Amino acid sequence: MCLFFYTMQKQKAIDKALAFFDEGYACSQSIVLAFAPQFNLDENTAKLISSTFGGGMGRLRQKCGAVTGSFMILGLKYGNTNPKDMDTKLLSYKKVRELNQKVEEIFDTSNCFELLKKHATEADVTERKHHKIICRKVIAETAGILYNMLDEIKND
Repeated sequence: MCLFFYTMQKQKAIDKALAFFDEGYACSQSIVLAFAPQFNLDENTAKLISSTFGGGMGRLRQKCGAVTGSFMILGLKYGNTNPKDMDTKLLSYKKVRELNQKVEEIFDTSNCFELLKKHATEADVTERKHHKIICRKVIAETAGILYNMLDEIKND
């Protein structure tokens, strides 16, 4: 694929995820919605299945929703349907760890609480300013990482 076209397609995926987030969808939903069409996942199902993972999984402030949304998309591509297919299962787990590691290389963490603590004040969070301060950055970077990983998958 031409580098220019690849870069444009990647940016479209990032922009799409950010647009969903800016509409008010959770970070997890934004990622899943941006990539769902590639897997023929209908929009309503994508919204519902990823809806409870925002805010670090139901606002538990655990694993970042952009990351868990990306895990869901990796599952659509790599996931196993046969419980005895350990090769596929282990490969999908490897891809999850790889994505998580790449996010942590950029932000030093993939934990929602730690991201917020590092980049936003409590007042920022209360006033929902954290979305612009850190969440959009994490969504953009994670969408880009995911796009690259899905492209690698196509070339495997």
